[in-house]
Amino acid sequence: MKPITQQWLNFAEKDLKSCNNNIKDIFLTNIVAFHCQQTVEKCYKAIIEENGLRLKRIHSLLKLYKTIKPLINFDIDIEKLELLDDVYTSSRYPAGIGLMSDGEPTMKQAKEMYEFAKQIYNNTIEMFAKQDNEDQNTE
Repeated sequence: MKPITQQWLNFAEKDLKSCNNNIKDIFLTNIVAFHCQQTVEKCYKAIIEENGLRLKRIHSLLKLYKTIKPLINFDIDIEKLELLDDVYTSSRYPAGIGLMSDGEPTMKQAKEMYEFAKQIYNNTIEMFAKQDNEDQNTE
C-alpha cells in the first residue's frame, strides 16, 4: 500500500472514531453526520490514490463513487450514499441554508450514517488487505 493511501485511511479512521465518541449525544447528530461523510470521502480518496488516478479536490461522494466504482469489490447502498452526500453542507449550517430540510439529522439517521460509514471503512480496509495478500502471493 502506498504511504498516501495509508494516510487517507488513518484520517478516515479518526473521523470514524469521532463518530463513535459522539454517537450517543442527540445534540451532536450533525457532527456525527459530518464525520461519517468525511470517513467515506477519505476512504474513496484512498482508493483513488492507491490506483494512481488523479485526485480531484471535490467532496461529492457520488462523483467520487463514479470514479471508484470499477475499482472496488463491494456493493454500495446508493440511497445511503446520497443521504451522506446531502449532509456535507447541511450538517454544518442551520436549516434553510444547508441541504436537509430539517437542518440536522435525527438520532436514527445519525446511527444509520455511522453504520454505513463503518461498513465502507471496513470494506475498504478488507479490500486493501486482500490486494496486499494477492500481491505477496504473486511475488
